[in-house]
Amino acid sequence: MPKKEFKITREELSKVANYKPKPFPKYMASIINLLNRWAGGTHAKIVGQMSDLAQECPHKDYDKWREWYLKNHPDAIDNAVKLVMTKMKDVKAQFEKIDEKIVRMWVEDLVIDKSFWGLKIQEAIIIELEKLTNKRCRLATKEEESKGIDGFVGDLPIQIKPTSYKVASNVKTEKLRAKVVYYEKNSDGDYIVDINEISDLII
Repeated sequence: MPKKEFKITREELSKVANYKPKPFPKYMASIINLLNRWAGGTHAKIVGQMSDLAQECPHKDYDKWREWYLKNHPDAIDNAVKLVMTKMKDVKAQFEKIDEKIVRMWVEDLVIDKSFWGLKIQEAIIIELEKLTNKRCRLATKEEESKGIDGFVGDLPIQIKPTSYKVASNVKTEKLRAKVVYYEKNSDGDYIVDINEISDLII
């Protein structure tokens, strides 16, 4: 049977690029990555569109690429570091306020509150879809949920997910098995529902 996938290890890639990955203490890279996401330190407007720049660079060796980038974008790294460090100071101030009471509140919100409201928003969306499509709509059974289905519009299986699901890490490895209806809570406390993937069913 033909192979459908293959893997290139970090070690193999480092040989091709003449580059050795930098070691970071445990948790450190993940923490800085999160700070950077909040700060926007490596946004394209700060450091450039890296995929384009890597192609633009005439050198294929890591050391030459590094030299070329720093010469052409001399302030980019410093600007990114400043943004991340500023965000770190903001987060550190809040981090020091975290105690058992706050952690308990967070856990209860995740386990109890969000689970409840997640089910209720799905129910509300199904009710509205029934009006918009003039089709029988329903939530999925437990067995159907185990197959990655949240509900049905007529005979069409759908998933009902928060917009954040689009960028969630688990989605990278999970193959969506149905059309997806996305929802997002706005600043007024209302939910904006994206039905783009099933717009052809709206009457």
